[in-house]
Amino acid sequence: MDYFKKLQELLKIERNEDRDAYLKLTSSTSITDRRAAGLCWYPISITGTEPSRGDYLNVEIERKSHQDILSQIRFGSPAVLFSNHEPSYRVEGIISYQNGNRLKINLFTEELPDWSREGKLGVELLFDDNSYDDMQAALKQASALKDNRLVDTLIGAREPIFAVSDVMIPNLNQSQNLAVNKILGGQDLAIVHGPPGTGKTTTLVQAIKLTAKTEQVLVVAPSNTAVDLLSEKLALEGLNVLRIGNPARVSDKLMSLTLDSQMANHPYMKESKKLKKLASEYKNMGHKYKRNFGKAEREQRKALFDEAHKIMREVAKTEEFIIDDLVNKAQIITATLAGSNHWTIRKQKFKTVFIDEAGQALEPACWIPILKSQRVILAGDHQQLPPTIKSGNAARGGLNVTLLEKCVALHPNAVVLLDEQYRMHQNIMQFSSQEFYGGKLRAHSSVASELLFNDDIPFLFIDTAGCGFTEKSEGTSIVNPEEAAFVFNYTTNFLSGIEPFSVAVISPYRGQIRLLKELFSEMSANISVNTIDSFQGQERDMVIISMTRSNPDGEIGFLSDIRRMNVAMTRAKKKLVIVGDSSTLARLPVYTDLISYSESIGGYQSAWDYLTV
Repeated sequence: MDYFKKLQELLKIERNEDRDAYLKLTSSTSITDRRAAGLCWYPISITGTEPSRGDYLNVEIERKSHQDILSQIRFGSPAVLFSNHEPSYRVEGIISYQNGNRLKINLFTEELPDWSREGKLGVELLFDDNSYDDMQAALKQASALKDNRLVDTLIGAREPIFAVSDVMIPNLNQSQNLAVNKILGGQDLAIVHGPPGTGKTTTLVQAIKLTAKTEQVLVVAPSNTAVDLLSEKLALEGLNVLRIGNPARVSDKLMSLTLDSQMANHPYMKESKKLKKLASEYKNMGHKYKRNFGKAEREQRKALFDEAHKIMREVAKTEEFIIDDLVNKAQIITATLAGSNHWTIRKQKFKTVFIDEAGQALEPACWIPILKSQRVILAGDHQQLPPTIKSGNAARGGLNVTLLEKCVALHPNAVVLLDEQYRMHQNIMQFSSQEFYGGKLRAHSSVASELLFNDDIPFLFIDTAGCGFTEKSEGTSIVNPEEAAFVFNYTTNFLSGIEPFSVAVISPYRGQIRLLKELFSEMSANISVNTIDSFQGQERDMVIISMTRSNPDGEIGFLSDIRRMNVAMTRAKKKLVIVGDSSTLARLPVYTDLISYSESIGGYQSAWDYLTV
């Protein structure tokens, strides 16, 4: 099929770009730089070991310094244990667990090398060829399927079919109930379009709960954070949830859903632990025979290792039984898109797969879980941030267009828009509703007129045009020091003397965020400062956006992706303040509309009004 061949070619371009960037970073930078980039933990301590499947070794590791650096090391990532004494001292493996400053790496070796006792150890992320291999394999498999109803529907060669469903869930609103019935009636495809604050997760949980009455359900999302949220909500509904992979955050409830935790509590696990301990003892005895020993000692050493291997084969059989038992008994299995190909569920088939946050999912990754199922429920919002694409050529070729976006265009009859939102004041909501959602959103009465205090202005555009706040280049980013100072002064003055509430100060530029973080470093913990992208899925009582761009050429860079702006504006519940230069922004019609909208509701002010006070 040309459809899948094109995707395979685009994915190949993306993979090459991604690999080149990784190799450039890792080959030309120091350990300090790689650690700062989150690619490396160094130094580390080994806190324990135990035999693992396939005569491998599971090694427990702790990071005791530089703990504040955000790590890119994740469950399932290929990685290497290395020594900084000698470049050749390396053993590869797969991260089998990661939480906070502790991880486990499943090393492709039976025993730790001698150099591991000499200190200066670290763990470094390797380029993740496995994920690309899985995506390419899924595309190849999909391409080979002939007359497959689901595949044909998703690529637009066939129309989706719907049976009648008339369920009424009292706690859901009209559009949410419509979405549940669309899901229950869909024979191959249903789509839930959930704009910000419309209760998409609540809707999905109820639909999954009803679906799980008659079948085991696979629930996936591109990020661990989204998987965690659904896993937790589904478990609260009393469903038996099995979480494949590691949660992004630590909580007793989430950890209890993981495969590791459920295995530890399985009645057969006690015997497996006993056998593992025995195998370790045999291996330790064998390791005592180091060098310069005779034939008898060599045979004794071999006998000890043979016995250890025999015991570990029994352990593998026992643990496979435990895993199969847990997988088969689970009502819901949750995982990331890539995690749905984890060896524990690789052969598992499902009638239905739910893909949440499908607007942020790379299409090739979606085909991994899709091929396990007969019907697909896509949920998300293609008017918010798309997936991150490293290659400009791959993006321009269409890799940045998600399966959700394609299916919404191909099959409008499969889509239900959740049209009542429970987050924003109606004035904050209205511009996004008009610009991105056809004017169809409504604010629920509980939030429609909620203000921080009486007579406050909920939507404000503060125009810096003519103030001399000029942007500057800083490395690969953009900064606007005068605008940053203005945002800081405005925010501190506004907040003085009123009760604290949650505040986000955001910008699309990391350079500007660095300046703002320095300015706000002594402020209350209620104020969060970060990029727009990092706030997707979150909300705050008040949001201040530093647009940053101000130049005579009307160059706006990131701001031309108006979906990013949609995310930024819809984080605010009761007050939204946008600080920007209208003369620069107005080069793009959407910002002209934004400024006109602010004027129409009495929310336009000039920064001069504050500077001359």
